Formats: sequence, C-alpha cells, structure tokens
Amino acid sequence: MSSADKAGNAGDKIKGKAKEAVGKAVGNERLQAEGRADQVEGDVKQAGEKAKDAAKDLFRD
Repeated sequence: MSSADKAGNAGDKIKGKAKEAVGKAVGNERLQAEGRADQVEGDVKQAGEKAKDAAKDLFRD
C-alpha cells in the first residue's frame, strides 16, 4: 500500500469521525450517519489495499 493511499484512507476515517462528532454535538442524525459512512469507506479502501498487497506478495515469489 502506498503512502498516499494510507494517508487518503486515514483522512477518510478522520473526516468521518469529525462529521460524526459534529453531528452528535448539534443533534443532526444525518451528519452522524454520513460520518459513520465515511469511516466505513476508509476501512473498505484500506482492506482493498491490503488485499492488493497480499496478492502482490503471493505472486512475487
């Protein structure tokens, strides 16, 4: 996984946590849900990158 991908995935997760916290603070359920969705998106992207890395390692040998 490249450093840029890692940073982007971490950025999605951080952005999601912030959205969720702001939504909770102002009582906006939609913003909370968007924040949780952003966090999940970051997790899914990270899992995909890890799978690509594993495949590269498997076929490298």
